[in-house]
Amino acid sequence: MKAYQYISIAAVTLSMAACHYDVNPESLYLSDDQVAEKVADGTLYTINDFLDTYMTEQGNYLSDTSLYRSRSTNGDGTYLFSIDTLPSTGPAIYIRGRVTTDDYGGNFYKALVIQQIVNGEQQNLRLSIDMGSASGMFPRGQELLIKCNGLAVGRYANQPQLCVPSYNNNTNAQNYEQKIGWAPGRIPAPICRSHFMRIGLPDASKLQYDTLTIAECIANYSDIKAARKVDGKLVVVKNIWFDGKYNDNSNGPTACTMYDPATNAGNPKEDGNSAVFGPTTGNIGYPQSRCITDGSKWTLVSTSEYAKYAYFYLPCEKVGDTYVYGTYKGSVRGILGYYMDNAGYAPDAAKWSITICDLSDLDLKADGTGNLAAETPWEPVEWVKGKAYGEK
Repeated sequence: MKAYQYISIAAVTLSMAACHYDVNPESLYLSDDQVAEKVADGTLYTINDFLDTYMTEQGNYLSDTSLYRSRSTNGDGTYLFSIDTLPSTGPAIYIRGRVTTDDYGGNFYKALVIQQIVNGEQQNLRLSIDMGSASGMFPRGQELLIKCNGLAVGRYANQPQLCVPSYNNNTNAQNYEQKIGWAPGRIPAPICRSHFMRIGLPDASKLQYDTLTIAECIANYSDIKAARKVDGKLVVVKNIWFDGKYNDNSNGPTACTMYDPATNAGNPKEDGNSAVFGPTTGNIGYPQSRCITDGSKWTLVSTSEYAKYAYFYLPCEKVGDTYVYGTYKGSVRGILGYYMDNAGYAPDAAKWSITICDLSDLDLKADGTGNLAAETPWEPVEWVKGKAYGEK
């Protein structure tokens, strides 16, 4: 009898599943005509106009900025952290943009960035969402229409983003006593699904990359407010190489430690300065940054320790017993970011970084100065405990 009941339930389940997946994919995406119908009940803003209209300097959440984390401001009227709530009723508030990120490499965890092209120029905005594997629903190149009513817009470490208010009392964080308070938080997944509407099929070829030098990437570092309009920009930086360094906040660019299996020095599971993209932070969770240079200026490539490629070695060539950086040169593409989370620090060029989705965003080839022939493509090498770089 039990077996008979099991078979019957399975049959019903299969039947229901067949009905559930019998969906016309085109019905999941809005056409331009449908977008026009949607926005007729409100206002469709450009991204910059949306920020200028609704994001104030101090924010309006609870009308008490003293509840923001203590590192938000140093009293000069500039707030690195802010929250402005958006009306949940009244005319609809819409923005539109194309997704420029994906989370398959694990470096954009519960975060999206969208791009809108206005008069040939990029406008960009971060979206903080509480949704794992978000690229399954919102892949790179997918255009979105977002209804913002009932959400919030704010800044986290000076980076503008669409969000909801979130209170942080995480006593496990580094310098946690400076971080307790309200800050932009992730939009719950059900709200994302109801507020984020997909327009047409994804098309990554429509994304616009601005080709910049490193000097142009870091040009606005001293103007905190101007940096907000540049944060999130999709860029390509050419003629660069990794120089095997990380940024020591006290001493500037400092040599990373190459793994030595004999001494265990440079083990990325234990050494935050290991010569890989994203070694351990001791579970504190801040992005690890590694330096790139063009021979004149330097900036940072930012990687989460939880990214799938975190324990891959920085591009280098082993010549005898020496590890040589700079023989692989080329380009990096990614999201330009300005991250300043403490108003007590002076603005500097190290606040800028480029965040890649994964190693496919690097295009590096040997320049012929080492043992490899010119134009030899860089092949990523993953760290393996007990084995030296490149050892089989």
